[in-house]
Amino acid sequence: MTERKAILNIDGQAHEFPVMTPTYGNDCVDIRTLGGKTGLFTYDSGFLSTASCKSAITFIDGDKGELLYRGYPIEQLAEKCSFLEVAYLLRHGELPSAKQKDAFEDNIRHHTLVHDQLIRFYNGFRRDAHPMAVIIGVVGALSAFYYQSMNYSGLGHRDVSFTNVVAKLPTIVAMAYRYNAGLPFMYPRNDLGYAENFMYMMFGVPCEEYKPNPVLAHALDVIFTLHADHEQNASTSTVRLAGSSGANPFACVAAGIACLWGPAHGGANEACLKMLEEIGDVSRVGEYIARAKDKNDPFKLMGFGHRVYKNFDPRAKLMGKVCANVLAELGLENDRLFKLAQKLEKIALEDDYFIEKKLYPNVDFYSGIVQKAIGIPTSMFTCIFALARSVGWMCQWEEMLTDPEYKIGRPRQLYIGAARRDVPALAERG
Repeated sequence: MTERKAILNIDGQAHEFPVMTPTYGNDCVDIRTLGGKTGLFTYDSGFLSTASCKSAITFIDGDKGELLYRGYPIEQLAEKCSFLEVAYLLRHGELPSAKQKDAFEDNIRHHTLVHDQLIRFYNGFRRDAHPMAVIIGVVGALSAFYYQSMNYSGLGHRDVSFTNVVAKLPTIVAMAYRYNAGLPFMYPRNDLGYAENFMYMMFGVPCEEYKPNPVLAHALDVIFTLHADHEQNASTSTVRLAGSSGANPFACVAAGIACLWGPAHGGANEACLKMLEEIGDVSRVGEYIARAKDKNDPFKLMGFGHRVYKNFDPRAKLMGKVCANVLAELGLENDRLFKLAQKLEKIALEDDYFIEKKLYPNVDFYSGIVQKAIGIPTSMFTCIFALARSVGWMCQWEEMLTDPEYKIGRPRQLYIGAARRDVPALAERG
């Protein structure tokens, strides 16, 4: 088979570059030698057409509305596997056997406690600090507790780092909520599953027994699975770029959390719920739909459309089902926000304007309603996202470190500033 080449003609001279073919997705022109051959760089603001790495973890087909983890459709994983099974899959490339599953879950379960001195970090924050600000600081502080002889080229050290991140994030996130609410910290229990343990640490009280609702725990587990990884998004790219310098993995995850905090990324589900609250009632949907179509109105319909998906976000379909199950379990089928969300979804799927622009509901559209029904405050939504995505971040970090072509990230730029000039004397400056 003849190797494909891309030919770039510059000033009458042809330059050849190999074309790389992936399992799925667009072929890529390998331009690593472009600068040396031609003295030119490419410009691609926002990386709209540039692959920054090779990865075998996650694949998205935006046109088909398809999301694969290690080749498995997200729909099948959400239905048939627990979040920790998915975490094992993302890390190791294959689903665990029954024996591997038990060993993996047992290992995570017995590393959920955090160092007592780390708990004292919380007292350095204001009580009304945003929980995302708190977990950025606390996760970064983990690097002060797990740093001795950390040679991340060794599998054993990467195992320790992965386990600590996945096991301790629920504890750290729950403690951020409890601190903000003025409630005593609830230490993790080794007899509970991953989602159940998180619910216990969030909502339990020392003076009485707490039994997690299995329907709500399952809903949280699905939310974790749907958010575990999502290709080279902004926060994942941040983790990879930070990690490319050889930085401590906990510092890299803290950088990812900071990036995720942005309203255009992980904060979208929080913004979506706030939008629903602003609309307030089904009777006002038409008014806000008209505003969304008006180019001169700054109002944006949050929870619709996606940078990658040009079809229905497969995670949104799953989240819609989870939402219905949770509200039925809690007797909230006629919940005002859920009815409002259903009305908006119906219009978006039938209105020519939304169909033409491919503005379908995304995963953020329903996840906020589910979390609110469970009892999670709006300010914690992005923290839940970070908890789940930490699995993907650690897998992406490890994949980058073990890539033989791994180099420190160093994007080029198109400089548009002032040309070289001399510094004038102070008296000559205007």
